[in-house]
Amino acid sequence: MKNRFEKLLITSALLIGGFIVSIPFIWMILSSFKSEREARTMPPTFWPQEFTFEHYINLFQNLNFGTYFTNTLIIVLFAMLGLLFNTMAGYGFAKFQFKGKEAVFIAVLATMMIPAQVSMIPVYLLLNQMGLTNTMSGIILPGLIAAFNIFLIRQFMTTIPNDLIESARIDGAKEFRIFFQIIIPLSKPVLAVQAILTFVGAWNSFLWPLIVANDQALYTLSVGLALLQGQHSSSFALQMAGATVMVIPVLILFIFVQRYIVEGFNTTGIK
Repeated sequence: MKNRFEKLLITSALLIGGFIVSIPFIWMILSSFKSEREARTMPPTFWPQEFTFEHYINLFQNLNFGTYFTNTLIIVLFAMLGLLFNTMAGYGFAKFQFKGKEAVFIAVLATMMIPAQVSMIPVYLLLNQMGLTNTMSGIILPGLIAAFNIFLIRQFMTTIPNDLIESARIDGAKEFRIFFQIIIPLSKPVLAVQAILTFVGAWNSFLWPLIVANDQALYTLSVGLALLQGQHSSSFALQMAGATVMVIPVLILFIFVQRYIVEGFNTTGIK
């Protein structure tokens, strides 16, 4: 009876705490469906008196949010491709022997100690010499490889038994088949965490696209939202609609993959 009461108390506390934390998000979403007049009413209303989609229509028809959304999806797609490259690199560092491996790995780790803001200027100058500024390629390429991803994946893959890989080679399996059919399935926990973090990082990309792109046709949702706050600062409900478009996909993703996040952190912690 005591254990049941404690469990009920903990559950109730978590539900209340979760609701309190979610109030700003609920308020943001509901405010995006209010008319501008109602959104500025004092005292404020929590539930819209009359639902309207005019702000979302305005975002995608008049304010290029459809273009920003498409650009962001492209960046996310290539970020996931970059995660595949990082996984291959981590596997190579963990399971292959080649000359200079330790020196190269130390060089990769050394890049983690350099703040991203420090490398932005030389990377920008390099892209400018290559003619890639103000292009989608210039936005995507610097983010394809991440030293932290390589390090974490390498650390996880060192725990995979070498005998398993050698057995597959003896059975005639080629390296790519071993990687995709054995290594990838065994690495699901760490890859799930990395995929989520990579998605969120790419989805929220702001500073680099703002620096590289001069054309608004290349801006991402984060940059578009900043422009919205600057150009339409008086339109409260419109800003809430833009923020909702930015946040909802991340929330949906988290709802579906939260168990993989916990499993991944637990597994990597045990490893």
